[in-house]
Amino acid sequence: MPIRPLHDRLIIKRTEPELKTASGIVIPDSAGEKPEQGDVIAVGPGKRNDKGDFIALNVKPGDRVLFGKYAGQTVKIDGDEVLVIREDDVLAVIEK
Repeated sequence: MPIRPLHDRLIIKRTEPELKTASGIVIPDSAGEKPEQGDVIAVGPGKRNDKGDFIALNVKPGDRVLFGKYAGQTVKIDGDEVLVIREDDVLAVIEK
């Protein structure tokens, strides 16, 4: 993907929501909300501290993360919809 995030920002591709609950109830497309998890596509170099050194991010490309419902900014790049968020908006990394 031809995009490189700056500072402590991440580029995330939302994952498809589950269309069936654990108990087997099928959720129609119209009732579904945007998923609040996705795969990290790219990461920036990190924040700078008071000395000007970069502080590395805790996530890396390929990680699956949880984030807040209203976190970040959605943009379209080459026809794909991605989310640009700050690392502070990431709630957790989902272990595989």
